Amino acid sequence: MTPALSRRALIGSAAAGTTLGLAATGGSRSALAVSPVPPPSNAAALFGPPAGLAQLSRNENPYGPSPKARQAIAEACTNGAYYADRGLARLTDMIAERHSLSAKQVVVSSGSTEVLSCASLSLSGKGAILCPELFWDTTVTYAERKGATLKRVPLGKDMGIDLAAMKAAITPEIGLIHICNPNNPTAMSLDGDALRTFIRAVDPAITVLVDEAYMELTARPDYTSVVDLLAERENLIVCRTFSKIYGMAGLRLGYALTSEAMAARLQGYLMSFGGNTAGLAAGIASYNDEPFLRYSKDHILEARAAILEAVAQAGLTALPSDASFVYVKVPDADALHAAMAKAQVAIRPAYGPWTQWSRVSTGKMPDVARYAETLKRFYQA
Repeated sequence: MTPALSRRALIGSAAAGTTLGLAATGGSRSALAVSPVPPPSNAAALFGPPAGLAQLSRNENPYGPSPKARQAIAEACTNGAYYADRGLARLTDMIAERHSLSAKQVVVSSGSTEVLSCASLSLSGKGAILCPELFWDTTVTYAERKGATLKRVPLGKDMGIDLAAMKAAITPEIGLIHICNPNNPTAMSLDGDALRTFIRAVDPAITVLVDEAYMELTARPDYTSVVDLLAERENLIVCRTFSKIYGMAGLRLGYALTSEAMAARLQGYLMSFGGNTAGLAAGIASYNDEPFLRYSKDHILEARAAILEAVAQAGLTALPSDASFVYVKVPDADALHAAMAKAQVAIRPAYGPWTQWSRVSTGKMPDVARYAETLKRFYQA
């Protein structure tokens, strides 16, 4: 075949392919085939806080995702057309290896919210859910709307989770005990040995769930966490997330560590399918990124210290914090929330009847400085 014939053959083949394509689409030419590269979409403006707002209300970590995670997202997005099964398996294996578990003991989910909701839904049929009066209860109230029964236990006088009162509240009707450690919104963590003693005293037939979303930010993560109890207790679930220390709240990635039997139960209640490519790619790339994790924690703790200093300078007090937020005692949390909003600083309003407690999250230092200045003006006015 001569070069000329070869070219004619190729052109003919291309024309035939175009004809088939036009026939399949009703005779119209595909816009994708002829359109130039589109201009930038400015999609980034749709995510994150609006310009000018100091976002200190959501416990987000503005220092993530890590550079490795961002690179992995960029590389993986070209395969976004495909389901993410192999990526899901890879991250599951990585998590299992770190904690000396089998992959069948790990449940990866769309943020820890999903697997926490799965636990509440799947276990509510075994009895009521026992929980503190004040904690991040979004997932148990979700189950409550689906028919679950909640039994709440008041906090202690120090605003901490009262393990003695929790133990006294356990009755035959309880099927699940839900604890958030460190607790949200109080930011206080339970002593690791005290929590282990409590869990060991619970009837093995009752499931204990510990939400450890902020565990990496505590002063002593290995001591404070109860992951080590998984080796001796089948009905224990420990949940973690990539939303906080990893700075991936918008990428929706979390997981549960538990027994193989419990993991299989939770898997049956998952509402997502196979995970999302961007989140999994970022999680795989940054899970063992120790330099970024140190950087992230250092910056969060710097902001936390600045908030505590601002609180003291304003003549206020706060609970000891082991997380990425601070719970501040104020005369009127809703009034402070409104004043901050006028200054374009977002913090949390009061949580229900706790009207004298205001939660403020850590963030970038200029935003924390705006909070500090507004706090000072408000209480000196």
